Formats: sequence, C-alpha cells, structure tokens
Amino acid sequence: MKKLFLSFFSAALMLSATQAQTIDKIAAKVGSGIILQSDIELQYAQYIISGQPPSPSAKCQLLQMQLTQKLLAQQAVIDSVQVKDEEVDADVERRMRTFIARAGGQEKLEQFLGRSVIQYKDEIRPDIKESLIAQRMRGKITENVNTTPQDVRNYFQSISKDSIPTYNKEVEIGEIVFQPKLSKEEKAFYREKAEELRQRVKKGEDFGALARLYSQDPGSAPEGGDLGFFDRQQMVKEFTANAFKLKAGEISPVFESDFGFHFLQVIERRGEQVHARHILIAPVITEASLDRTKKTADSVYRALTTAPKFDFSSAALFYSDDKETKYNGGMMLNADNVQTRTTLIPTDKLDPQVALVVDTMKVGHLAKPILYTDQQTGKKTYRILYLKSVNDAHKANLEQDFARLKEKAMDMKLTKTVSDWFDKRRKETFIEIDPEYRDCEVLKNWITPKVTAQATPAQ
Repeated sequence: MKKLFLSFFSAALMLSATQAQTIDKIAAKVGSGIILQSDIELQYAQYIISGQPPSPSAKCQLLQMQLTQKLLAQQAVIDSVQVKDEEVDADVERRMRTFIARAGGQEKLEQFLGRSVIQYKDEIRPDIKESLIAQRMRGKITENVNTTPQDVRNYFQSISKDSIPTYNKEVEIGEIVFQPKLSKEEKAFYREKAEELRQRVKKGEDFGALARLYSQDPGSAPEGGDLGFFDRQQMVKEFTANAFKLKAGEISPVFESDFGFHFLQVIERRGEQVHARHILIAPVITEASLDRTKKTADSVYRALTTAPKFDFSSAALFYSDDKETKYNGGMMLNADNVQTRTTLIPTDKLDPQVALVVDTMKVGHLAKPILYTDQQTGKKTYRILYLKSVNDAHKANLEQDFARLKEKAMDMKLTKTVSDWFDKRRKETFIEIDPEYRDCEVLKNWITPKVTAQATPAQ
C-alpha cells in the first residue's frame, strides 16, 4: 500500500512539474493580478496527493480560491496588511515537512519533484506569502464582528421547527491516568540489551541487519532502522539532542525516550536536517509495575473519596500521566470538536471501555480505578473516571445549547460579512476568466460583464 501511494505521489508531482513548464496561459485576470493555468494544475496535483478523488469541478473550486486570495491580497496592499518573513518561512517549512514525510524522505521528494527542496521552497514561497496575507486580510474584515444574546435568539428563532437539530446524549468525563513505570532495576535489562547491540555495531556488525532483527520500531526496522532526513521539530527532544550533535558516521550512546531505549547513527547532515538510522528496544511492562500502579491509583481514589479538600482537578494536575487532560482539570475533550475545546462528548463517540463504566455512574461520582488497554498500541494504564454531567438526547434549545447556538450564529454573521465584502469587491474589480472555466457554477458571479457600446437610435 505504501509503495502504491508513493508511486501515485511521484506521478502526481512529476505531472505537476511538467504542466508548470508547458502550460503558461492565463486562467484569470483579477484587477492588476493574473492567475496562471500552471498554478491551478500544481494545486490540483497537491489536491490529489492529499487523498481527494479526481474531480473536474475541483479545478473550478481551486480557481475560485485563487480569485478570493487575489482580491484579499490586493486589498491588503491598500490597507497595509503584511506578514513577516519569519511567518512565511515557518509555513513553508511546515508544508515541506508534510511533503517529505509523505514522500518517505527528502531524497525521494527531490526525485519526485525533479529539483532540490531548496528550489521548490523558492517556487512556492510567493504563493504561500500571498495566502498568509489573504488570511490576515480576511481576519481584518471580520475583526469587529461579534454576537450578542439577541443575535443568538434571532438565529434560533429563524430555524424552522423541522430543521431544529437534535443532539445525542452527551457526557462530561474527567480522568486521572496512571501509566505503569518500570523500576531502575527493571529498566536496566532493556538498557543493557540496547548497549549490547550498540557494541556489536561498533565492532563491525552491520547496523541495518541488526536493526531488521532486533529494533522494535515498526516504522523503521524493515528499512534497517533508516529514518530518512528530519529536522529538529520532527523528533522527540531526546532524539533531536543526540542526532544534531553528531557528525556523519558517528554513533550515539544509548539514551531513553518515552518510546524506550535507543541508539542512533548519523548518516548525513544537510544544514538543519539530519539523515539517521536507529535501533529501539522497547521495555515490556511487568506485572509488578502494574501492581505498583494499581496501588497508587487506589490510594488516590481513597483520598478523593475521603478527603474533602482533595478535589479532582488538583489530583489530575498532580498525578495524571496524560498530558492532554491533566492541565484541563482532567476533563476529556471532544475529539471531533477540538477547536472549540468542548468537554461535552456524545456517548456514541466514547471509547467502549470508558462507555461501559460511565453507563453505570451517577453524576458527580467517581469510578474505582479500571485497567484500560489502548486498542491501537496495546499499552495498559489505570484510570479513575469522574462523571461531571449528563445531557440526555434532546432537540436544541436556548437553555441547554446556548453556547453551541452562539457558535452557529457567529459563523453565520462571519460568513455574511465576508460574503458581502466579496460581493462589493467583485463589482468594483475587473475580473476576466478563461473560457475553459466559463461553465463552472461557482464562478458564475465572478466574471465582469463586457459592456458593448451601441449607437442610440435617432428619435
């Protein structure tokens, strides 16, 4: 499957590179700016690479996006809206990290592109800069938009009775997660195992062969431990600290990360990127460590149920090993709506192990520590669950769902504000679109009508 994806990725990017060289007609004119057909083709290739199905209408939508970007960018010049070079550089680097990861390394990406990553960065930088400026201009257009309680009521009253949404049963759940930890003596076994392999490499045995046989990193072991090129942001801090202080050919000491015990060898350095390979020895959690973890969890549970001043939020901050929830009072976030950071989670979206326990709980109560097994990794943890609230399935109403309705009312105001702005700007700006796109439904309102001068008949 991976080979199929990489072949498709290669074909798409090589196609876009060829098209960029051969297609240079103007797809659209927007005021003083132009949009080239090659720009659309390149974006379409990236659209396909992202996993979207081929679609003729996609090019229509991509051109519409380019048109909106041009209008916003041209207004940004008038309003002196700018972005810093550092912001552009950061976004370029973020996108390149994604492309490199999808291609399977920098070298493979450069083969696919037919040019160096540095050249490609230079090519995409102007468009990314314009895109960031357009985003900032859009923010300026909507910066003074706000929503009052009356706006929310008006929005709710505008919804026909048949269209009022129904919300499933939702719960707010807190958790304190206890991860089993090995003792120094237990860890020593795995550190020594990694050190033995390191010494075998230093004595001349083939690094790649040993990685294939012994490394417990499923992603890199089949490749002889090869990780390809990576930068400082792509790896855990312990890995980065070792990789970026070694020269090509050098081997690191054994070091520990959240994944286990590693050692690595740097193959090549390219500026702020390193090509390295590694061997990982992942410790196995013992029954003794699970028993120790259960005792800790039981102790915290007793304190929460007997000590009046020991509240759940404080206990989560102090004891929980889950970095995502411990700083949020222990409350789980709705994974399908992370942007709003809502803690209301539909019961049908809960992990089955959690749902089974929560189903028997009363609001405001704690459940005794449960042994939880992650279905993807197989890792075991103990968890104390707290049921903060329950919202039964219901039709939307202002009393229970004001926050959600306010969000929708705000979205509607923002959309209208931006839409009104574009309607006005389109009428004030000369826009010409190539005949190839004249049948695009989404572009019908973008073409400036041509005015034909006619003689006035004599009266």
